[in-house]
Amino acid sequence: MQLFKKTTHIDFMGQRKYTLIFSTILILLSLTSLALRGLNFGIDFTGGTIVEIGYPQPVDLSEVRTHLGDIGFQRAIVQHFGTTRDVLVRLPPHEDLDKAALSTRIIQELEVLAGTQLDLRRVEFVGPQVGKELTEQGGLAMLVALGAILVYVALRFEYRFALGSVAALIHDVVITLGVFSAFAIEFDLTVLAAILAVIGYSLNDTIVVFDRIRENFRKIRKGMAIDIINSSLNQTIARTLITSLTTLLVLITLFLIGGQLIHSFSTALIVGVLIGTYSSIYIASATVLALGVSKADLMAPPKEGAEFDGRP
Repeated sequence: MQLFKKTTHIDFMGQRKYTLIFSTILILLSLTSLALRGLNFGIDFTGGTIVEIGYPQPVDLSEVRTHLGDIGFQRAIVQHFGTTRDVLVRLPPHEDLDKAALSTRIIQELEVLAGTQLDLRRVEFVGPQVGKELTEQGGLAMLVALGAILVYVALRFEYRFALGSVAALIHDVVITLGVFSAFAIEFDLTVLAAILAVIGYSLNDTIVVFDRIRENFRKIRKGMAIDIINSSLNQTIARTLITSLTTLLVLITLFLIGGQLIHSFSTALIVGVLIGTYSSIYIASATVLALGVSKADLMAPPKEGAEFDGRP
């Protein structure tokens, strides 16, 4: 007997052993890469030099990036600052040049490329102490977010659901960081913001699934926990996929035409949305099932005085 009509009938929980193996492999690879290679931190974390330059005419940023790469500054970040005649160059620390010599070399090389004198408007130095503080505060922000989520879900649902949601979020964050480590993609503050956004996105998706699971546990009189969770996932799968696909369309557009400045940001969100969609279906729900959730855990408490309602 089918519990629900007009829904898909995918055996999500029947695949949980295979998805557990798959997720375990991804997490181990991510942790190995993070341990051996670490993250390719940007100057927001490592410290470096920021040089703002004014051009007499609009400038092509790709030519500037190529030229700086040719002279040994492959990690330089070049972007427009205000107008197409204003350029901001972000440079990580350089072993062979001190801070003053570094900015002087950059302006001289760019003047050679432009064939005219340029206006050096400002030079700012971000010390490694600032980078260390940003690293610590960024990590603390993620830990506080995960802790707050654990408390919120435990109060709204039940502690097993809280553990399931946090397991899914840790899964998403570790794998996303692993992708950045494995491919040496620069990790800056915009990526940290994207990681926090992924936590929010994945949690929202998980809460929608949990709401339906709780509702069905209270509504369906017969059926094992695995059947009810499967039916709940099938009922929400259309909403989950539509939300993820529309979000990915925007993110892919940003990645393709948004420019170099937001490549890392959009990459983190694309990976996070894909992993978050997967984890809300397989990781969060499978964790709740493995922890032994039952109907008794989710039944609404009886109202005070309800035993007298049927009496004259």
